[in-house]
Amino acid sequence: MIVFRDVSYAYEAGYPVLDGIQVEMADGLNLLLGPNGCGKSTLLKLASGVEKPDAGSVMVDGRDLWRDEIEARQRIAYLPEHPDLTPYATLDEIVSLVCRMRGRPLEEGRGALDFFGLQGAAHHTVRELSLGQRRRAVFAAVLIGTPEHVLLDEPLAGMDRSIKPRILAWIQEQVDRGALVVVVSHNIEPFRELAVRLVTVKEGKALSFSDLPQNPAEKLDLIDRLAQGKAPEAP
Repeated sequence: MIVFRDVSYAYEAGYPVLDGIQVEMADGLNLLLGPNGCGKSTLLKLASGVEKPDAGSVMVDGRDLWRDEIEARQRIAYLPEHPDLTPYATLDEIVSLVCRMRGRPLEEGRGALDFFGLQGAAHHTVRELSLGQRRRAVFAAVLIGTPEHVLLDEPLAGMDRSIKPRILAWIQEQVDRGALVVVVSHNIEPFRELAVRLVTVKEGKALSFSDLPQNPAEKLDLIDRLAQGKAPEAP
């Protein structure tokens, strides 16, 4: 479980993007919704420990993300929207590092590269890769090991049509094994059926919806309204 307790955050001491939010995300697929600029990606960065809250705390399975860093962070795998990798490292070096950090055999890292069709680029440096290849390389690192919390910012963006079904199948596997998965995506239709919890950000606040409609059309309508920043319709 990831719990935000009175979390506030602002970029460069400006107007707060998040203002004293209280929200919980639990096992299963948590779909993070809202219009552009509302704070979805910021919330995901705070959950992953990439950004530190100005106030409040982020708890990962009862551990403070900034006070019990080793124990809390080893449970997390994070896919950012924009890849940020050391330009002179090779893909083989990157997956080797991740394998060592997660106590996994190197063959698993190379298998993750193969999953994304990058096996032929293992000895290429990041600076030699296209933007799409860099994004797949970052995603390959996420595949290594079995983290309890998988945080994905636009997991389908920039991916070939042939790889998207495999990514969705992998996400289904993480949910089936009991992982907490958080997804931010403008392409919400592929995640509609799997989502068990919706979290929306609006005007610096976050709301969670776990009692979702059983009717697929009603569920999609709720997802669509929250994605647009609208309030859910009254029952």
